[in-house]
Amino acid sequence: MRDLDHQVITQALAWVRDGHPIWLCTVLSTYGSAPRGPGAMLVARRDGQYVGSLSGGCVEEAFLEELIVGDFDRMVTLRRYGESREESRRLALPCGGVLEVLIEHRAPDAAWLVHLEALYQALQGQRRLVRCVDVDVEAGAFLAREDDVAEGPCVVRRPASVDIRIGPVLRLLLAGLSPVAEACARFAQALGHEVIVCDPRPEMCEGFSVDRVTVVPQLPSAFIAAGGCHAATAVVALTHDPRIDDLAMIEAVRTEAFYIGVMGSRRTSDARATRLLRSGGLSQTDIDRIHMPVGLALGSKTPAEIALAVVADIVRVYHGKARDAL
Repeated sequence: MRDLDHQVITQALAWVRDGHPIWLCTVLSTYGSAPRGPGAMLVARRDGQYVGSLSGGCVEEAFLEELIVGDFDRMVTLRRYGESREESRRLALPCGGVLEVLIEHRAPDAAWLVHLEALYQALQGQRRLVRCVDVDVEAGAFLAREDDVAEGPCVVRRPASVDIRIGPVLRLLLAGLSPVAEACARFAQALGHEVIVCDPRPEMCEGFSVDRVTVVPQLPSAFIAAGGCHAATAVVALTHDPRIDDLAMIEAVRTEAFYIGVMGSRRTSDARATRLLRSGGLSQTDIDRIHMPVGLALGSKTPAEIALAVVADIVRVYHGKARDAL
């Protein structure tokens, strides 16, 4: 999941708690080129207020126009945008793209509030869920069940229902501050990732300023040991200070983090591996989980170039792409 979808559920909760009926939209499938993939969400009210994105602008406008004039009053509607040539041109969908969207009209009742709260907790990283929604029944029944599969498609269509996987927003945990770490924070934020920076040095925290990035003034290793990582977390140490970097690696390999990396030259990385094996209590299996040197080999020199290589490698691993497949 991305941070934008987290914003959708957060806003949906706020509106339902205030007693507003809402329309929750989810992209089920795309054909041709589409800016947003299956699972992307948008929430709206009848007055046209909305949060989220289905296509980057064009489909949202069409949906809101239809909503404001009174469409979508059924509990569940399946709407295909861009299916006709005329509509595809009007919506300016690229490459003849077609989007199928599930539109749920939900009243602000107790069952829906409980359901949204469960989705919110899933996006916060506490659990993985599958939303099951009936699409051929007037009542549009819904439920959430535990997701016991680590990987798989975001949306699964069935004859009379749809399963939508809900999981944590990708979290980037930056272990210590540096110019490279600040550039990483900006790149990751632009990608919609949750970014947390941990650094115990007051002078470093005071000089850091990136909007909507959480700064935790403590050792990264302490934050990690206290449960700061889930399975959608990338832990990256970029300080060149072994007192911060090494301790972060020691704790990170004990978690479910899908990506663990530390900055340094090949020589520095070899020395660190030896140090962690001899005095850090790590096994060779632990060492093999750590990307060191961190990032793709792009020939990076500047902090921004190094950060680009780091974030690109995180995205590569998150999507299961091998280096030789790039």
